[in-house]
Amino acid sequence: MVTEAGSDFVISRVFDAPRAYVWRCFTEVEHLKQWWGPKGVTIAKAKVDFRVGGSFHYAMQPPGGDLMWGKMAYREIAPQDRVVFINSFSDEAGGVTRHPLAPGWPLQMLSTFTFEDVPGGKTKFTVRWSPYEATPEEQAVFSSDQSRVSMTNGWSGTFEKLAAYLATAKQGA
Repeated sequence: MVTEAGSDFVISRVFDAPRAYVWRCFTEVEHLKQWWGPKGVTIAKAKVDFRVGGSFHYAMQPPGGDLMWGKMAYREIAPQDRVVFINSFSDEAGGVTRHPLAPGWPLQMLSTFTFEDVPGGKTKFTVRWSPYEATPEEQAVFSSDQSRVSMTNGWSGTFEKLAAYLATAKQGA
């Protein structure tokens, strides 16, 4: 796991699976439902329209908690290389909402996911996050040490879930 300092939040991990399959795990709803989200969270509902202008709209179910909706609005797709989207919390209808547990968090995030081949049939996956059209207050929350630790922990848990899924999933499926 690699994280970088700077204004954007960047984290990477190498997965023991070919890039084409890791890409599918990020772009096909039947895969996303199995592993997406922080550790301990399950995906209760999900719909993917994977095209520029489309979205991934989903409901996360934390243990003993209320559903938390999220949305990715796809802006750029370069198959098996990168996907760029605006990420936000949402309501059940897909409208943009505030983070239910952190009201100072940026309303929207510009997210770039990249996929790179690694020798041995592995894939390096990198997340780059930056606040999108954020207020100075939202930018300060995003840049805080506490938020950086939280983002690192959240993505680390998500990466653990993906690694476990990749280890057990049939790659031809």
